[in-house]
Amino acid sequence: MENRTAIVFGATGLVGKALVDELCKSDRYSVIRIFVRNETGFAGKEKIKEYIINFDKPEEYSSQITGDDLFICLGTTIKKAGSIGKMEQIDRDLPIAIATLASGNSVERMAVISSIGADPSSSNYYLRIKGEMERGLIKTKFRTLVILRPSILLGPRSERRTAEEIGKVFMKILGPFMIGRLSKYRGIEGTTVAQVLVRAIEENAGVVIIESDAMQKMRSKKP
Repeated sequence: MENRTAIVFGATGLVGKALVDELCKSDRYSVIRIFVRNETGFAGKEKIKEYIINFDKPEEYSSQITGDDLFICLGTTIKKAGSIGKMEQIDRDLPIAIATLASGNSVERMAVISSIGADPSSSNYYLRIKGEMERGLIKTKFRTLVILRPSILLGPRSERRTAEEIGKVFMKILGPFMIGRLSKYRGIEGTTVAQVLVRAIEENAGVVIIESDAMQKMRSKKP
């Protein structure tokens, strides 16, 4: 047991839930701090400390965002957010604000979920927002910053995302034919992304960007 403390934002999503499970199983972590909007059912489990906060004002909880490794798995859809502006706040501004607070509290390592194709100059609003988030995080002062860029995420969600469900169907059909340069666009299991999050933050230093096909290869290799 290394007695490390993990900090998790986005613990109720597809990857976030799997991440919490991975952290609970890991001997490296003795405390897992999860920050959520509502009670999750995680509270009471061994290692877990749950903090219910107002995500619009993360600075009010800065004294609690302490530990060793920060994991951010936040993300929404335009339908749920209601507007591109609100989506920018959740997918871009909030991760940068949290990272800035954590860095100020001497958290040394961070891993975040972005998206395949993230680019701050993209004409696609989703890819632009993710690219702007990455650009903002790179300016923060972490000893390790791991940015994962998964393709479409596979696995059960607690909320229904119609467009994503359609995409999953096509991925199951087309996935075997996506080889070479197209392999990074294959769908990837949320559990695989979670496992790579925990492994990559331990194995890397500096700024590291890992795309979907590389995650699949990491998952297939033993640590």
